[in-house]
Amino acid sequence: MEIIKTINLEKTYHDNGVPVHAVRGISMTVHAGDFLVIAGPSGSGKTTLLNLIGALDLPTAGSISFEGEELSSMSRRELSAFRLHKLGFIFQAYNLIPVLTAIENIEFTMMLLGISEEERNERSLNIMEDLRIAELADKRPNEMSGGQQQRVAVARAIVTNPSIVLADEPTANLDTATGSSLLDLMEKMNKERNITFIFSSHDPQVIERGRRLFVLRDGRIEQEVSR
Repeated sequence: MEIIKTINLEKTYHDNGVPVHAVRGISMTVHAGDFLVIAGPSGSGKTTLLNLIGALDLPTAGSISFEGEELSSMSRRELSAFRLHKLGFIFQAYNLIPVLTAIENIEFTMMLLGISEEERNERSLNIMEDLRIAELADKRPNEMSGGQQQRVAVARAIVTNPSIVLADEPTANLDTATGSSLLDLMEKMNKERNITFIFSSHDPQVIERGRRLFVLRDGRIEQEVSR
């Protein structure tokens, strides 16, 4: 099933009055259950494209739709609800809340969704068991390694059962073994929960895992591969 579709997507920024064409005419589809990688060198437009798909930024031209609904037709409130209810985000810098424990970080989005404390706690503990981080429940981010923080970030992203998880360079700050272990866990979630994953990455081990691959260069799709 097609869940994301972009048509001639464009994003132009201005740097001291000089236009910078970050995304140029990208047309692509994302299907439910995809394990998809947007790859390319630094400056190729992959993070910009991921931000457009996640409604964190708006296109200069072209269209992007989710399950047939055009994102540009949504109000700010509707876009906020779309991100909250449909998407999970995993960031390169983890973006955990420093003053909260691991379990509180995982529960945070569920709290925004109005889920009861009892259910939040149960779901958080279950996902932490699945990701083998239950022992971190009461630790704050500064008491965890980078790999542990990223697993907490993954737990936070998937605990609400989103349609899509967007992961921007999720292995960039991890050693090879930790990154591989994290990808194993995300592949498991993809297969067992049918969560769609879209990665932005130039890490070879992420690229190798992608069942669909879009290679960008200078804001355009240079190559598309299905495995």
